[in-house]
Amino acid sequence: MPRFLSSLALTLALALSAKGEDWPTFLGPTRDGVSAEKGIINPWPAKGLKKVWECELGIGFAAPVTSGGKLFHADRFGDNVRLTAREAATGKFLWKYEYPTEYEDRYGYDPGPRACPVVDGDRVYLYGPDGVLCCVNTATGKELWKVDTRAKFFFHQNFFGAGSVPVIDGDLLILPVGGSTKGPRPVDFREVKPNGTAIVAFDKKTGAVKYAAGDELASYASPTITTINGKKTGLYFARGGLMGFDPQTGKTEFYYKWRAKVEESVNASNPVVVGDKILLTECYGVGGAFLDLKGGKPKEIWTDRDNDVADRALGCHWNTPIHVNGFVYGSSGRHTEDADIRCVELATGEVKWKQKRTKRSSLTLVDGHFISLSEYGDLALIKVNPAKYDEVSKYEVPGLEYPCWAAPVISDGLLYVRGKEKLIALELIPKK
Repeated sequence: MPRFLSSLALTLALALSAKGEDWPTFLGPTRDGVSAEKGIINPWPAKGLKKVWECELGIGFAAPVTSGGKLFHADRFGDNVRLTAREAATGKFLWKYEYPTEYEDRYGYDPGPRACPVVDGDRVYLYGPDGVLCCVNTATGKELWKVDTRAKFFFHQNFFGAGSVPVIDGDLLILPVGGSTKGPRPVDFREVKPNGTAIVAFDKKTGAVKYAAGDELASYASPTITTINGKKTGLYFARGGLMGFDPQTGKTEFYYKWRAKVEESVNASNPVVVGDKILLTECYGVGGAFLDLKGGKPKEIWTDRDNDVADRALGCHWNTPIHVNGFVYGSSGRHTEDADIRCVELATGEVKWKQKRTKRSSLTLVDGHFISLSEYGDLALIKVNPAKYDEVSKYEVPGLEYPCWAAPVISDGLLYVRGKEKLIALELIPKK
C-alpha cells in the first residue's frame, strides 16, 4: 500500500474511533458501562473539567441517556413523574412529558424514578417507580402508549419501588415486572410468591403483551441480552438469582439461585458477561459468584458463599463492575464507610488491590481509564491497571451533592453526572 494511502487509512481509523456515540440506555450502548470514545483530557486540570451546562432537576436517582443530539432524563416534581428532553450539547429545554403518581417509598427515600429512560429510534421508554411503563415520541414528547404493570400483573411494592431498566430485542421491549400473588403484603417479604410474570415482553410500538414468563420476583438489576454457547440469551439477575431466558419467547433456559438470606436484601448489579462465563455480585451477604455456562447449566468456578465479609472477593451494592482483560473493577461494600474500589482477577477471585475510603462509587470505562463518581460527588480519573490503584486526577464537582447514585454517562465528548436535584455536563473530550 502506498505510504499516503496507509496514512489516510490511519487518519480515517482514528477519526472514526474518536467519533462521539449515543448513550441510549442503562450503562451505555453495550449495557456494560464501557464507552468507545477516545481523546479524553488526561490529566484533568487542577480545578477540574470545564462545566458546559447544568440544570436543576426534581427528585429521583436515574441517570440521563442520549440519542440523536437529545438528552433525556427522568425525575419527579410534586405528584408527577416527568420525562424531559433537552439538547445534549447545550442543555436547552425541548419538551416534557408527565403523568400523575401516588408512589411513596416505604423506607423514606425520595419517591422519584430509579430507572433511566431507554431510547429506540423515534421512541423513548420510561419505567416509573410505581410500575407505570410509558412510550413517548422523541421529537414531540407525545404519549404513544402506557401500561400500569402493577395494575395489570400485580406485585407487592418492592423495597424501593420499581427500578429495572427494560431492554429492546427486535420488536420487543422486555421488562422485569416480577408479579406476585394477590393478597395482603406479608410481614416477611421473603414470603411473597411470584405469579409467573418475572419477565414481560411488550410490542415496543403498541404496548401489547407478547409474553409473560418466569417464576421470579423483581430486583434492581436490569436485563441484558448476550450470546451464550452460540445462542442469543437474555440474562436477568432477579430477586432470588440469575435467570437465563430466550428473549423472543421468555422460556427459561437456566436458573442459578444467588441471594443473601437477609430479608431486606436486594440484587442490583447487572451480570458481567465474559464469553460463556458470568460474574454475579451483591453486597448483603453472599457476595460474588463466577459461573461457567458451557453446556447450558451454571457451574461454579468460585464464589464468596462461605467467605466472611472481610474475605469476600467482590460485594457490589448498586454499581455494575467492569471487565478488562481478565480482571474486574468495581466498588465493593454495602455502606459508605466500608466501601472501596477494587480489582479482582476473574479466573481465581483473588483481590489484586483495593483502595479504601472511596465511598460507594460507580465506574464508567473510557479510553483506557475509569471515571469514578462517588455518592458524594467526588470525580476521579483512574488508569486501568491490575497491579495497583492508579489515580490520575481527582476533584469534587462544585454543586454536586449527595446522593450521586447514577453512573457517569459519556456521549459525544461530554461527561454527564447527576447528584441531588442537579445534572451537570462537563467537557471530557475537547472539540477538534
